[in-house]
Amino acid sequence: MIYDYIIENYQNGEPIFLNELPCESKNYLRLEMKKLTDEGKIERLYNGVYYLTYLTILGTKGKISIDKFIEKRYLKANGQTSGYITGMQLANMYGFTTQNPACYEVCSNEATTKQRKQDIDGNQIIIYQPVTPITEENKSALQFLDLMSVIDKYSEISGAELKEKLKKYVDYIALDYEMVKNFISLYPDKVYRNIYEGGLMRELV
Repeated sequence: MIYDYIIENYQNGEPIFLNELPCESKNYLRLEMKKLTDEGKIERLYNGVYYLTYLTILGTKGKISIDKFIEKRYLKANGQTSGYITGMQLANMYGFTTQNPACYEVCSNEATTKQRKQDIDGNQIIIYQPVTPITEENKSALQFLDLMSVIDKYSEISGAELKEKLKKYVDYIALDYEMVKNFISLYPDKVYRNIYEGGLMRELV
């Protein structure tokens, strides 16, 4: 039974994509999901995406986890590396800014246009097409280059403090500078300037 499979394989708040469920007949599967939705056992986020009905510890109706949705839909589509966090959220993640982003920004192979906005349960996601297909091997290099294209815009620190934090960041992600060299020409010229001002140009020459 589809519901038994869902209960065994999905957690509260985790998105359930229709194409993940084991069923040979798509029509039967859609009918089963509609029945489960009508019975209040699952919630429909939008066509083809569902999540388990549950209550929070406060007794309120639980919602889908936006982080889990982004990960499964854009960052790890079909279990493969397909995207990464970018923009202000990336700068915030590594301590370059204390500002909390008003939306989620991701760069993903799943993007169908250069830039698209999606609203998920009151959360806005901006999805960008990558300059080249994202893989496990080049993800860190592309994310680094994305960061260096906006570091002058979002960073609240500068000078020696910025250089030190950038050094810690590239060490933490074990950045492959040879991979960076392969893709830097796909980015705006200011990326070179920001890398130079960040004290990282030596590694690229």
